[in-house]
Amino acid sequence: MRAEAAVLLVLGSLAVAGCGTDGLTNESADTSQGKALFRQKCGSCHTLQEAGTQGSKGNPVGGPNLDDAFRGPRSEGFAESAILETVRHQIDYPVPPMPENLLEDEEADAVAVYVAAVAAKPGVKVTVVAGEDSNDPKTLFRTNCGSCHVLADAGTAGKIGPNLDQAKPSLKYAISQITNGGNGMPPFKGQLTEEQIELLAAYLVRVTR
Repeated sequence: MRAEAAVLLVLGSLAVAGCGTDGLTNESADTSQGKALFRQKCGSCHTLQEAGTQGSKGNPVGGPNLDDAFRGPRSEGFAESAILETVRHQIDYPVPPMPENLLEDEEADAVAVYVAAVAAKPGVKVTVVAGEDSNDPKTLFRTNCGSCHVLADAGTAGKIGPNLDQAKPSLKYAISQITNGGNGMPPFKGQLTEEQIELLAAYLVRVTR
């Protein structure tokens, strides 16, 4: 309820201020790209059913469940354009622990359009561009883990979870942690297949030794 109230407050304040998004509409950005970026940059902190992310389930520093946050505004009759504007505003002016400069320009537009199109809308489905859901372990890491963890081989610099180059997890530990989560990390069981989890764990062990 707290997240929903905050969203309603932002929606109301933007409406009063007459703020706009410079012509940004749900036709002007790629929702497929937005979904991929959301998973990569936001999914470790935010739950969003359509994206298959569970960030707010077991991540103590995570952000609000976006389906819950926007369910009230949708039932109150707020237009999708107002929801889009709210998401874009919160990306531009983040409240800690959400990091600054997480997304900018076209990427921020794509994520805002995507979230506005799917949050609290059961049955809506966005197809991800080819290659984003591959079994390439580096892609899997960047998409699902890079916003929280440092890993030199993947070129990621997340600051929420441990630096994996330093932690050097064992294969058994990596599989268990990715599957079940814990210590602030959400579980990926049900979000990634067993094969993807094993590929990801083996990749982590290989590149950190």
